[in-house]
Amino acid sequence: MEYWEEMTDTDLAPALAEIRDDFLELEEKDRLQLLLEFANELPELPERYASHPDLLERVEECQSPVYLFVEVDDDTVVHLFATAPKEAPTTRGFASILVQGLAGLNAEQVLSVPDDYPQMLGLARAVSPLRVRGMSGMLGRTKRQVTEHLAKLTARSAG
Repeated sequence: MEYWEEMTDTDLAPALAEIRDDFLELEEKDRLQLLLEFANELPELPERYASHPDLLERVEECQSPVYLFVEVDDDTVVHLFATAPKEAPTTRGFASILVQGLAGLNAEQVLSVPDDYPQMLGLARAVSPLRVRGMSGMLGRTKRQVTEHLAKLTARSAG
């Protein structure tokens, strides 16, 4: 048994724990199908980003052109937006997992997501390590953008 299969729900935000559990409840061969279902659920970008792709950050760790942007509102609730090509369903699936799993979390909760969350999904044998590294890159860039937004909010409230 892997260590993440023993984590309690208090160790992860509820949506991320539920997504992890959904994957781990499946046989390995069925996990890729669930990932593809997530790919179909990746929300379209809001118009403010769709018409201004220069605002999005490229996730260089991904082979496919994946872009994301994080907003942190005044209540420090995080909103993640991502785009990935339909021809890259694995990558779209990972992006969708993060968009859905982080939705409604505050900055502290996002920053506390374990860096190895992508490995917790039990997909190591279903997808290449490079793909999992891409999801880790998405999570890392999300956390960095959240940290940058928090610094701006702190500077704004101090000034």
